[in-house]
Amino acid sequence: MTADITDLMKKLVSLCKRRGYVFQSGEIYGGLQSSWDYGPLGIELKKNIENSWWNFMVTTRPDVVGMDSAIITHPDVWKASGHLKNFHDPMVDCMKCKSRFRLDHIKGDTCPECGGPLTEPRDFGLMFKTQMGALEDDSSTVYLRPETCQPIFVNFRNIVNATRQKLPFGIAQMGKAFRNEITARNFIFRSREFEQMEMEFFCLPEEAEKWFEFWLDERMKWYYGLGIKSRNLRTRRHDDSELAHYASSCFDIEYTFPFATDGWGELEGVANRTDYDLKAHIEGSGQDLSYHDQISNTKTVPYVIESSGGIGRTMLAVLLDAYREEEVEGRERVVLGLHRNLAPIKAAVLPLSKKLSENAMEVFDTIRPLFPVTFDVTGSIGKRYRRMDEAGTPFCVTYDFDSLDDKKVTIRERDSLEQMRIPIETLADKLKDLIDNGWPEEGI
Repeated sequence: MTADITDLMKKLVSLCKRRGYVFQSGEIYGGLQSSWDYGPLGIELKKNIENSWWNFMVTTRPDVVGMDSAIITHPDVWKASGHLKNFHDPMVDCMKCKSRFRLDHIKGDTCPECGGPLTEPRDFGLMFKTQMGALEDDSSTVYLRPETCQPIFVNFRNIVNATRQKLPFGIAQMGKAFRNEITARNFIFRSREFEQMEMEFFCLPEEAEKWFEFWLDERMKWYYGLGIKSRNLRTRRHDDSELAHYASSCFDIEYTFPFATDGWGELEGVANRTDYDLKAHIEGSGQDLSYHDQISNTKTVPYVIESSGGIGRTMLAVLLDAYREEEVEGRERVVLGLHRNLAPIKAAVLPLSKKLSENAMEVFDTIRPLFPVTFDVTGSIGKRYRRMDEAGTPFCVTYDFDSLDDKKVTIRERDSLEQMRIPIETLADKLKDLIDNGWPEEGI
């Protein structure tokens, strides 16, 4: 890892703490490794990403429905799916520096950190195990779900019966998953408690390749819509040695994470899971999970095209893509150039002087019910602008002494630094227009 990359990540982590995006969990007790809490701005950005995904994948589509499953799931689900047997990583330890690595990340038989000798591989289970009920024995063992897709397969028949969906159709879910990662690292990129955005699209086997290509294209459109620069995104096909046992084909959507070994890290996987999962649960449960076509009176075990991404990774990509440092009129400023639809705070109302606070607060109160806004009166107007630039706020509304007479305020745009002066009575409508459509190319 180069000094520049290390510096960039340190700066971003520092900004996330300073502006209330992400905190280390339990920091006052020394912190819990790879465990993160989302602060006031972080939870807003996270919710905006979630809402964008749900709107794109479910709300605007007639052929995708949603669900929300339990985190603690019947243990037989994970037995049938193969997780209890196969969900583990072979690990090796360096006998010199004590670092630990996944075996498939190591080339050769020496430590990549110090060159020391490595231990023999050992298997580490990735499932979090707990007990349900009064007795703590094998009969009470349950697991925290390591992924959100298996409950979708288990509920396939229930959802078909309840919604009367016809093939092809999808089932989407967002929620927490838990994996006992041995090498969790790189801020919120990889953690043991994380949130997934997954959609399983059920289709006829002969149509699977068509839908695979469709959903790969759709998922790329969504990432572009978040404002992520196209040069920082790519798709990469898995070769045969990488394919999961259930998949016939898979593409990763990747982002240029600065810490990634070859410069690219996975954001999301789009896979053709074939009929593996439904057949596994048919065998494991003894229940009929096939799809019955009432018109042709035929039964089919559908193929599944999966879209599986992480909310934390998406948020990190958005933050990295938006972060920049620049010089304006001889002064440096740090900017989070977040897309206005994702920005946690849409606008900040800034009285030029504390003497104007009461009047400016009246303006603030008129727009506060409409979108997330903040009020800041501490420090010089320049310092307040820079705080808002760091926080990713796209618009600042300045109330000055002229506002007392002309009943107008000045809107400043974060990226171009252009300004427009408008009547206070039109402020709410103008801000809504700017949030929806962006800053006009020629201003006003």
